[in-house]
Amino acid sequence: MWSDLVCGIAEGSCLEGLRLVTGVRMRSGKPRLSAHFRSKVMKVPFLDLQAHHASRRGELADAINQVVDAAAFAGGPFVSGFEADFAGYCETRHAVGVGSGTDALWLALLALGIGPGDEVITVPMTFIATAEAISRTGARPVFVDIEDLTYTMDPAGLERAVTPRTKAIIPVHLFGQMADMEPILEFARARGIAVVEDAAQAHGARYHDQRAGSLGTAGCFSFYPGKNLGAFGEAGAVVTQDAEIAERIRVLRDHGQVRKYDHAALGWNCRMDGIQAAVLKVKLRHLEHSNEQRWKHAAHYARALAGIPHLVLPFADPQRSHAYHIYAIRVSDRNTFMQHLESRGIGCNIHYPIPVHLQKAYVSLGHRCGSFPVAERCAAEFVSLPMYPELTSRQIDAVVEAVAEALSPPVHP
Repeated sequence: MWSDLVCGIAEGSCLEGLRLVTGVRMRSGKPRLSAHFRSKVMKVPFLDLQAHHASRRGELADAINQVVDAAAFAGGPFVSGFEADFAGYCETRHAVGVGSGTDALWLALLALGIGPGDEVITVPMTFIATAEAISRTGARPVFVDIEDLTYTMDPAGLERAVTPRTKAIIPVHLFGQMADMEPILEFARARGIAVVEDAAQAHGARYHDQRAGSLGTAGCFSFYPGKNLGAFGEAGAVVTQDAEIAERIRVLRDHGQVRKYDHAALGWNCRMDGIQAAVLKVKLRHLEHSNEQRWKHAAHYARALAGIPHLVLPFADPQRSHAYHIYAIRVSDRNTFMQHLESRGIGCNIHYPIPVHLQKAYVSLGHRCGSFPVAERCAAEFVSLPMYPELTSRQIDAVVEAVAEALSPPVHP
């Protein structure tokens, strides 16, 4: 049955596979609403960046104007200023601003000397950039499955995945919840393996009161606009306690330059620009408050959605402070469920419908349907609900009402 399910995922038609696995048949077809009812539907966007920026437009405009006045567009004092603030926030000694979260992962691995012939362990339930960064060094991504509760790396799978070629482990702090870092770090230390945290979705998250990015050899962040801490375009950063690693990344991000026109290594153009740094410096001041709002919204969802049948809610480990970048629920008949939410004006999304090991880009690794069953099951069931600081209680109630309707038993005449 799992083969039918996950092959359906990879081919983009998972609905029949889901029915095979669960045996659950819910209402099919797009719900039809009366014109009177449709006129009263509250639309809730999946993400509302206009609302997010509305109260800060003055601060942000002032910050951008300072960059324009100084003409410090590529690197420079605004980048170094944000780096200092972000390192302090992450409780690390160093932060290096780069062009994107993908750059952050790639440069962190290069700074650790990872290249052709090496292997890096990570998870298949992540955005492809995690594996892509490994591949771009010339190394091979090796996957372990995720935990069914937290959706993060299952440390129990590491022993089967490690080989003499393993040089690093990349746990992914998926949706804003940190991976179970203690056993991962213990496993890595015993074998001299580096740990690079993929914290692209975990700005401000904690594990046993330690910030995301501060536990591993390095931590990598994305500042894509929709993140908890988002730029006005592409940007990323690597944080680390290691001065040597930080310096290598600074050199690599700027064409391998140690001084102007003095190139000590083959690098690339991965610099953060001044406008993004200035925007991020402003928004960093508001990150804790924004995350607090996300926690409140997650608690509201949890209370209101509790007890609805055929629904799995996110699990927040009490030892980990969840940043709730994504609020992902799980349902079986996902197509019908999402059609109903969309008919009610509720924005929703899927993170991620095809696990990395089943992507066509990684067919050469030889994985098949059923290789990582937890990741595959989650890929078939995840639905991301609206989650951003500016959500109102009325909007959350509208989402909850639509979810309850979509999952209620069919009414027979």
